[in-house]
Amino acid sequence: MILVTGGAGFIGANFVLDWLAHGGEPVVNLDALTYAGNLQNLQPIAGDGRYRFVHGDIRDRDLVERLLADQAVRAIVHFAAESHVDRSIHGPEDFVATNVVGTFRLLEAARAHWAALPAADRGAFRFVHISTDEVYGSLGPADPAFTETNPYQPNSPYAATKAASDHLVRGYHHTYGLPVVTTNCSNNYGPYQFPEKLIPLVIHNALAGKPLPIYGDGRQVRDWLYVGDHCAAIRRVLEAGVPGEVYNVGGASEMANIDVVHTLCGILDELQPRADGRSYREQITFVKDRPGHDRRYAIDATKIATTLGWRPAETFASGIRRTVRWYLDHQDWVADVTSGSYRDWMAKHYAS
Repeated sequence: MILVTGGAGFIGANFVLDWLAHGGEPVVNLDALTYAGNLQNLQPIAGDGRYRFVHGDIRDRDLVERLLADQAVRAIVHFAAESHVDRSIHGPEDFVATNVVGTFRLLEAARAHWAALPAADRGAFRFVHISTDEVYGSLGPADPAFTETNPYQPNSPYAATKAASDHLVRGYHHTYGLPVVTTNCSNNYGPYQFPEKLIPLVIHNALAGKPLPIYGDGRQVRDWLYVGDHCAAIRRVLEAGVPGEVYNVGGASEMANIDVVHTLCGILDELQPRADGRSYREQITFVKDRPGHDRRYAIDATKIATTLGWRPAETFASGIRRTVRWYLDHQDWVADVTSGSYRDWMAKHYAS
């Protein structure tokens, strides 16, 4: 069995669904169900005997140790994290608590579990730590893309706490021998993404007739990775990744935020036109840039391609169209997750 932390969140839920769809062994999903965790994401596997959900916090070491022992866990895939830069600016303490303290306690429980395994099982055990390209900082327009050897230069509380967790994971391998593998991915998009992130936010606001808020001039560049491709990369890393190694995972799809929004508007104009016949582009609104906003991220995924044979299957054009169709077909899911505290947060954050 494998233990997935944060498996009710966006990437975690997609991974659990993907893992079981590809015939992987049983999964126990540990999730605290904070605002972005949603068990509806896992409705497609409700009743699947290979899946078990446990409501709990990765900071609860006793709980984690019991799960590792009782479920005979042979691998941990660690997604659980606070992940939204804007929220980290308003409330960084939660990010330190989950991303740093939580990862530390999970590592401690994993180390104790691993040390107690028979020798053959110790060699097969893996701790896969899911991280972000944001730990590397910001690139200039002509700079080469991030490789695994780029120095860490985090520029937000979120990125700093993920960098700290990466260092802890590295330290536990080099000090204790814990067989860890770290992946640093670019911006994910796809089904089940909480609509505070750019792509689902734009789709939701466009259909609701609300402004489409764009930070600054909208020319911030990101590398976009379809979540299904990311899940395939993690499966491959879990299968053949070398302990102690880091693998950058990217979609080979650099694009400025404003161009992403224009693309979304064009697809929506085609698939679900406005009643007045005008383009959704008319709803674009430029808002004050957030503090310390990184200008460009780009991932060089050569290492994982050459050593593990993984490459993204989706282009941005194919992946973004699949994503828009999913949100159009799942408006009930969107309505459920955009009620209550989400509305309060959006009103507060974009009040200016």
